[in-house]
Amino acid sequence: MVQSCKRQSARRPRTPRAALSCRGPIDGLLDAGLFKALGDERRVAIVACLAKCGRACTVGEIAECCNVDLSVVSRHLAVLADAGVLDSDRQGRQVLYRVRFESLSTQLRRLADAIDACRCVGPGGGCGCASSGGNAA
Repeated sequence: MVQSCKRQSARRPRTPRAALSCRGPIDGLLDAGLFKALGDERRVAIVACLAKCGRACTVGEIAECCNVDLSVVSRHLAVLADAGVLDSDRQGRQVLYRVRFESLSTQLRRLADAIDACRCVGPGGGCGCASSGGNAA
């Protein structure tokens, strides 16, 4: 079921070029680094493994779980940590990684809400991004 938009007075951009000038919440939430981090099959497997485990794991445990070479896993973990998907803690010579559940859930939920705000605009309805001060051309 599609929810009605809060603001129906603005008009939807007629072209992609016009939509480019229309600013809204979705513009700040589409994080290329997050999509890059989650755009690799092995990195997705690593996140899934860590999420299911529910605890911090060493690089060696993750490599064993994913059946991937230790150096390859380390590079994947660095990309995921840089994107804010994982936290890491050094304990002596070991580094433990864990999923940043709350942060990741919040980020994805906000993105889903922003996508829904754009979707809820029907023909002749308001531009979902115009409700946040942008201008619809």
